[in-house]
Amino acid sequence: MFKKFTKEDVHTRTNVKSSVQRALKSKFVSQFEKLESVIDEIIPKKSAVELLKCEDKIQLYIVDDEVVFFQQFDELIPSIKIVQKYPDAFPSVKVDRGAIKFVLSGANIMCPGLTSPGAGLPDAPGYEKEKIVAIYAEGKEHALAIGKLIMSTEDIKSINKGIGIELVHYLGDGLWNFQAD
Repeated sequence: MFKKFTKEDVHTRTNVKSSVQRALKSKFVSQFEKLESVIDEIIPKKSAVELLKCEDKIQLYIVDDEVVFFQQFDELIPSIKIVQKYPDAFPSVKVDRGAIKFVLSGANIMCPGLTSPGAGLPDAPGYEKEKIVAIYAEGKEHALAIGKLIMSTEDIKSINKGIGIELVHYLGDGLWNFQAD
């Protein structure tokens, strides 16, 4: 999604009203329940939230010159920088070492990279299809990508073929390197 994202992809930049900020905060918390205790740290009450409307109907929400989350259509998706600051607040999966170079080049994650030794999926019941997850790598401390499950984690374990996660945002992509100033 952000492989070749640059400042030229931004069309408009506006400040978000406080009523809209409150609605965004509650929507973000409803998507990721564990954020409730830290949402006021992520988006402080008196902070100015900016909305950047970009190509492909992507909207970036910026607080203090840092992209906090983005939206394409209806779902709010956290930036990797926010996931790295609050790692326990987001659902996560782990890929094996062999998948790291592919993830960092923007490839979708195949099921075998999520089920092999060194990888990790949550125990049953797991996550449902379409869930946004933070992607960690075997032996690494911080998240290296954000993705959307193409199938449930139970299906990934049982089918073990094809694409398991569609990559949305990863370390080194255009959004990671984006300077909001």
